[in-house]
Amino acid sequence: MKIGFIGLGNVGGKLAGSLLRNGFHLTVRDLDKAAAQPFLDGGAHWAESPKALAEACDLVITCLPSPAISAQVMEAADGILAGLSPGKFWLEMSTTDEAEVKRLAASVEAKGATPMDAPVSGGCHRAATGNIAIFVGGDRAGFEAALPALTVMGRKILHTGPLGSASVLKVVTNYLASVHLAALGEALTVAKQAGMDLATSFEAIRLSSGNSFVHETESQVILNGSYNINFTMDLVLKDMGLFEAVAARAEVPLEISPLVSDIFRDGQDRFGARAWSSSIVKRLEDACGTSLRAPGFPPELEDHEPEARGAEVVVRRV
Repeated sequence: MKIGFIGLGNVGGKLAGSLLRNGFHLTVRDLDKAAAQPFLDGGAHWAESPKALAEACDLVITCLPSPAISAQVMEAADGILAGLSPGKFWLEMSTTDEAEVKRLAASVEAKGATPMDAPVSGGCHRAATGNIAIFVGGDRAGFEAALPALTVMGRKILHTGPLGSASVLKVVTNYLASVHLAALGEALTVAKQAGMDLATSFEAIRLSSGNSFVHETESQVILNGSYNINFTMDLVLKDMGLFEAVAARAEVPLEISPLVSDIFRDGQDRFGARAWSSSIVKRLEDACGTSLRAPGFPPELEDHEPEARGAEVVVRRV
């Protein structure tokens, strides 16, 4: 299978790297050709346009910053849709809106191609080693066709059901991560101001019912002071908006989400749209005139798991 990959940013570049390392025939495209150069040096091919990439490849993967950018890459005159033909596959790995991925999917199906949404979860450090989780929405035949590529990009592959279901679950999990991050800022600040040692506090939370994936990862770069989680304030707010759009369509009266969105909007106003999302805790550090620091924590996370082998694949049974 010839694979095309568009979007070589923090996450996309690492996913594409896993494909290249594992011997897939890879064609790449990014607005910044310099981002593609390491892939070209490693044997990947360059596409002059999304249309050209879609014409040359069997499976087209997009991993882009927002639904609007995905739509542009798909629908431009030289976009992906112009190059799709029967038997091809489109795998949307961006974090996007369920309604939008379904809208684009209708155009993909009109070309005789198969659409799937397949957002990832677990952080850039896990994407680098093929140890990330991937949710996949779409029909079973498309899922099985993409599976060889999916199992080198990720370790835990969950078939979530029909098209769009993966996008819904992705924004649900990102919402929870944002809530946990805001709550951790309060918890660590209270511990510090109450005279607790923060390294001990980290372990107490990790060993307790208060633990979470966000604590085990983001608390480390908070306590180091780098805040470098490779995810930014504007992306949190984009994902919170996607979650709230799903809730609005389902007529769910949200209580916690609006408050967390307000917290991150304030953080973005204070520290900038491109500040690391973990720096949201600086709001409380500044308010209390303190810093949440402890020795022995890394400035940036690394995944110490070996590169993914024998991925765990879960197929949703109806």
